[in-house]
Amino acid sequence: MSQLTLTQQLTELITTKPIAPTDLEHAALLTLDAMANALAGRASEPGTILLRWAEAATGGDAARRAFLLGALTHILETDDLHRASVVHPGCVVVPAAWAVAAREGVHGHAILRAMLWGFEAATRVGMAVGPAHYRLWHNTATCGPYGSAMATAALLQLDPSATVHALGNAGAQSAGLWQFLESGGTMTKHLHAGRAAEAGVLAADLARQGFTGPPAILEGAKGWFAATCPDPDPGAVTRDPDGPWQLLATSLKPWPSCRHTHPAIDAARELRGPLRERLADIEEIEVETYAAALDVCDRPLPQSDYESKFSLQHGVAAALGRDVVDFAAFAAPAREALAALRARVTVRAAEPYLSAYPQAWGGAVTVALRDGERLTVRRTHAKGDPEAPLTPIELIAKARMLMAYGGVPEPDRLIDAILALADDAPLPELPGKRL
Repeated sequence: MSQLTLTQQLTELITTKPIAPTDLEHAALLTLDAMANALAGRASEPGTILLRWAEAATGGDAARRAFLLGALTHILETDDLHRASVVHPGCVVVPAAWAVAAREGVHGHAILRAMLWGFEAATRVGMAVGPAHYRLWHNTATCGPYGSAMATAALLQLDPSATVHALGNAGAQSAGLWQFLESGGTMTKHLHAGRAAEAGVLAADLARQGFTGPPAILEGAKGWFAATCPDPDPGAVTRDPDGPWQLLATSLKPWPSCRHTHPAIDAARELRGPLRERLADIEEIEVETYAAALDVCDRPLPQSDYESKFSLQHGVAAALGRDVVDFAAFAAPAREALAALRARVTVRAAEPYLSAYPQAWGGAVTVALRDGERLTVRRTHAKGDPEAPLTPIELIAKARMLMAYGGVPEPDRLIDAILALADDAPLPELPGKRL
């Protein structure tokens, strides 16, 4: 085993890992979440641009369709997140698998197996990149191609050698930088997800034709770790091979903002009850979190809906000041209404959250009142994490809301059809001619 490259070892680990019926059921739920996000993403400015582009560009190309679906899925900041890898696997793996399964005529169980394989590849590579990678590189964009390639390889029934070639060429296309956050929250993040989905489909499609790729793309002297990871942990690629599928360790978002804001939002939501009538008495709001949350979401004066979704200060103010943290909570009227409360929020990195990250994404919110009273709520995990999961009923309600937001007629029919993949049902058609 030690003489094999990391991608060869990863391929062997994934393709021999047993799948239980409950794994397929869970995969169907995460597929539903991702596709509901894609459909909702249509009802946005970047979604409108993407659909206009798709009208002329996609045709019958599965890779281009994967790009479109992936980009749409990552627009509204309500898609899933795998904590240990800091990867959003659903917006990359599900669109790729969906597009290829539709082209190939593949049914339920094979589709869900591809989801499990793709989530596993993307997140295992993501767990290996090390924390320094995330400071400049967007893990979803850089690790995602390994997941979309693995999912496509499953659907195309590639042999192990071809699968390794697909992973090598997926990694060769890996890219995606955080600079867009320094430019007022441009639309680049959606491009990241779309390209990661497309890259893996292209790599696997080429591998089926005999197109070769570097088998040591990860650990090679001129490979991916050497180029982009100052502190990689290569052993994470194959660590704990007999543990649960990484798809089961993936968190689902209850609120439409960056996941780094969610522990603090969750804590602030609990404080909303006792403070509902005392907001004017709040003197200061202290947020404790981990360093990566500050790197991405320390934004005291957000100037747009998108910047608001990457603002710890605004997220906490919205959770304290509004009954519902929904899309409207990040829009201009809410930013104006919450400005005074947001100005009282201070953020800092603190233990135990610093050391616990990325295995646990926690935080605390302390509210100091003018009479000297202090109220604190702490979170080791946020709502939607595997330790505090959304129930299937809550997840279906979220999907229904997203689909309605995206203008889907009769969303319950599509929800039932996606969940029926666990019963080996055929892939349903998506509403809208450009999807």
